[in-house]
Amino acid sequence: MINLFKTKIGRLRILAILEGISLLILIFIAVPMKYWMDNPLWVRLIGPVHGTLFLLFLFNTLSVGVEQNWKFKEITWKVILACFIPFGTFYIDKKILSKL
Repeated sequence: MINLFKTKIGRLRILAILEGISLLILIFIAVPMKYWMDNPLWVRLIGPVHGTLFLLFLFNTLSVGVEQNWKFKEITWKVILACFIPFGTFYIDKKILSKL
């Protein structure tokens, strides 16, 4: 895990996992607490964190794609699309990013 911090692709993989985890927390903890327990605090806390991680993942994907000379049609668009599909970052980490 420590080795992931040493490369840009490793840091992108970490962002992918964190973005996916933040979505899990938002969907399965924060939203139910908001609507079933009338407690919107978790949504107010986790929502901006998830949004920030989403944007960081998106911008870092573009940055790494340019730096690594990824062909847009082969890799970059798939990684970008993954962040728009719920839990797609987990899939893209396993299928593409872990092999780079």
